[in-house]
Amino acid sequence: MTALKGLRVLDFSRLLPGPYCTWLLADQGAEVIRVEHPRELAKQARVFGWDKLDEAGRARQRARDMLARGKKSVCLDLGEEEAQDALRRLAATVDVVVEDYRPGVLDSLGLGYKTLAAETPALVYTSLTLCGQTGPLRDKPGHDPVALALAGVLSRTGEDPDAPGLPGFAAADIATGAHAAFATLAAVTQARATGQGQHVDVSMSDCSLVLLANLIARYEDPAQIPPRGARRADLGLWRCADGKWLVTTDMEPRYWATFCAAMGKPDYAGWQLDPSRRQDIRQGLQDIFASQPRAHWLAHLAAAGTQFAPVNELADALREPHFQARGMVISLETSEGVRLTQAGPPVRLGAFTAPHAAVLPGTHTAEILRELGLNDTAINALRAHQTGPSTPANT
Repeated sequence: MTALKGLRVLDFSRLLPGPYCTWLLADQGAEVIRVEHPRELAKQARVFGWDKLDEAGRARQRARDMLARGKKSVCLDLGEEEAQDALRRLAATVDVVVEDYRPGVLDSLGLGYKTLAAETPALVYTSLTLCGQTGPLRDKPGHDPVALALAGVLSRTGEDPDAPGLPGFAAADIATGAHAAFATLAAVTQARATGQGQHVDVSMSDCSLVLLANLIARYEDPAQIPPRGARRADLGLWRCADGKWLVTTDMEPRYWATFCAAMGKPDYAGWQLDPSRRQDIRQGLQDIFASQPRAHWLAHLAAAGTQFAPVNELADALREPHFQARGMVISLETSEGVRLTQAGPPVRLGAFTAPHAAVLPGTHTAEILRELGLNDTAINALRAHQTGPSTPANT
């Protein structure tokens, strides 16, 4: 018995935050039915070069799409009235709808919250957008960096004191997807208690703002926040003699004293919070770390009991024994017998059974439509409107 067994989700989302949200739900046992638009699939295939792949190549590329695993796929043209009618009938059978279109888009297709909730009052309808369903910026287009910029996160990114830097990963997208999963389940709990669902409004810019929760909590006046690049002396990234990097975070006084002693600099312990000594400490530590390869320092700091870690590349992280022991690195087999390495669920409730790898778009179209009572003639008519190839979706 999985935690979310019996929860049925209709997923219209296309970009990273929505599919991440429904991936979390699917990995906990929810039945997720993903609706994919053939024209969008064709556009994505051209952008990423997937339209040059043969059938086997498309299947393998799709199977690598971690966020589509364990989900059913229905491929329909949302612009067609017959498809819209079928999707409204399908929405009446689910507990949750998740979508990431600009505000008002699905309303114009008869697939918005008010239309679907009129048929199913207990429906939870989760919308993920850049700036939310309300406010002056509700219609603003943009992706992850725009949300981070609006929320002040980019002003804190990077160590260059003269220029912000992009973080190099989808911070806003992942934070938004995780918050959306939490909000969805909270709304489901309320709906089951009251019989009344709701429209859940999840904004990427809102979720980005709380990435700075530590600064908001510590500084009553934001003008007092230290500028970017003014890092503490008691944590840092250090380049070793072999060019590899490690990080240390010995901020607690006891750890800092232990670290300083281990590095042969016990006098640094008393200078921990002295801004005038910060540069001398950092340069002194960098010179020491540069004298030996990383393996030496990892063993040395482990023996001392300080706070540290190697700065792993992704390939290193996937081979990390700790992640493998915790089930965060899993292996899936495609229908062609190819083994794939993927990340496991970051939250597990009991034993986790790896789901099936992602299937090609439209794999479950006929199955789902037959459940709604459509006959083969109607199903074939809907399929005839599909204008794009079966290509992997960009999640």
